Amino acid sequence: MENIIFGIRPVAEAIESHKQIERIYIRKGAEGQLMTDLKDLCMRYRLRWQEVPVEKLNRLTRGNHQGVVAQTAAIEYVELNDILERVPEDETPLVVVFDGVTDVRNFGGIARSAECAGAHGLIAPLKNSAPVNADAIKASAGALNKIPVCRVGSIRNTLKTLQAEGFRVVAATEKSRKLIYDADLRQPTAIVMGAEDKGISKEVLKLCDEQLAIPLIGSIESLNVAAAAAVMLFEVVRQRIG
Repeated sequence: MENIIFGIRPVAEAIESHKQIERIYIRKGAEGQLMTDLKDLCMRYRLRWQEVPVEKLNRLTRGNHQGVVAQTAAIEYVELNDILERVPEDETPLVVVFDGVTDVRNFGGIARSAECAGAHGLIAPLKNSAPVNADAIKASAGALNKIPVCRVGSIRNTLKTLQAEGFRVVAATEKSRKLIYDADLRQPTAIVMGAEDKGISKEVLKLCDEQLAIPLIGSIESLNVAAAAAVMLFEVVRQRIG
């Protein structure tokens, strides 16, 4: 399997060499000084691990994993400042912020639409977000290798930073009475897309400058999050080109 490191020492060395780690799995009930040292190392580098049955580790690798397997990132993440500084002077900034999108196909689908719409970056939380793995890259048709992706500890703090930088933060939610066609999206914009089942969290929703809905005529109450993101993104394109 791609992007897999296994064994206590190899995983520890990967952490200490600042490899970008996506997930760390540790066998339930694993003990010993080396395992304790590894957990301490994870805490020092603020990396979370998940305790799993040994069968999960055996599915990830046939190698001698010693009770620990790490998945490294399939892409190189960037800082928020990198995204903002890379925006060409003659373009209006556009970013997509993920709040709880955990399905890799949806994540990849949104990345594909964002890249096609000329968005300048994607922002996702460190926790409760789909991993950017081979499946996500495949779903994005390779867009995740082209569009910058930033992972942040706090979506709320990041939105405040974006607002301080002059961004208007808009939430995609079917609960709003205001339609996307009635909003001015020609200014620097951050589009927030929520979890597949619950939508955008209340705490994040409160911080958004506007809540916008996509008009739906059929009987189903909401679009798939990737489809909704595409509609939002290309309304931005329509307004800016027009």
